[in-house]
Amino acid sequence: MNVVGRIIDFLFSGFVPIIILLGIIILASLKQINQYERGVKFTMGRFTTIVEPGWRIILPVFQSMKKVDIRTKAVEVPDQEAMTKDNIQTTISAVVYYKVVDAAKSILEVENFFWAVSQLAQTSMRNVIGEVALDDLLTQRNVVAERIKNLVDESTEEWGIDIISVELKDIKVPESMIRTMAKQAEAERERRATIIASEGEVIAAVNLAKAARTMAEVPGALHLRTLNSINDISSDQSNTIIFAVPLEVLRAVEGLGKKFLKSEKSE
Repeated sequence: MNVVGRIIDFLFSGFVPIIILLGIIILASLKQINQYERGVKFTMGRFTTIVEPGWRIILPVFQSMKKVDIRTKAVEVPDQEAMTKDNIQTTISAVVYYKVVDAAKSILEVENFFWAVSQLAQTSMRNVIGEVALDDLLTQRNVVAERIKNLVDESTEEWGIDIISVELKDIKVPESMIRTMAKQAEAERERRATIIASEGEVIAAVNLAKAARTMAEVPGALHLRTLNSINDISSDQSNTIIFAVPLEVLRAVEGLGKKFLKSEKSE
């Protein structure tokens, strides 16, 4: 029994360090990839595969792995000075939203895709701004942003990156240009007001002409209009109404009066 026990003790005394060593190697090789990440695995320096989320074994020395965040990211493009098509100096800032769709390309094709996207967005934005006039830049910001997006997306596609959208944050123009634009806007408002007023006068003149023709052609229309006017005026007791009686009516009344006086004398 003592011999058997010694043999067992010898075997266990030799296996324990090996088991501990294996456990350390396994723990050192175990890598966790979160759900929003993908792993780019290399074996002896060569790209092997894309590693999905979960616990994965990466053999030390022989293998390595780089994690890539595949969530949507926002790159803030700092203020960029650019000259518009009509030679107006502007300062523009923007935000670029993008997402990694191919983790392998984002590591193999470009050194630092975050920095590369930022630089590409800056140069593309200056190029697009130089192709549009200031009025189009201010009134069609969505169209300009879409052109910048397409230009950036065309280059980043080779890096495994998809440009989701580009938003222009702020457009600054010189102070003198702001005053000029304010005067232009004021002149435009005055022009529209003049046009609207003249159109109203034309409509009013047409309606008055129709009313005049109606009163001239329809018997009694003028008298009805006169009675309506008197009714409206009489609603306010402070108003004084003066009737302009035609001379023919006065003469007729005078003739009737003379006849009446003659008849009384004859009696």
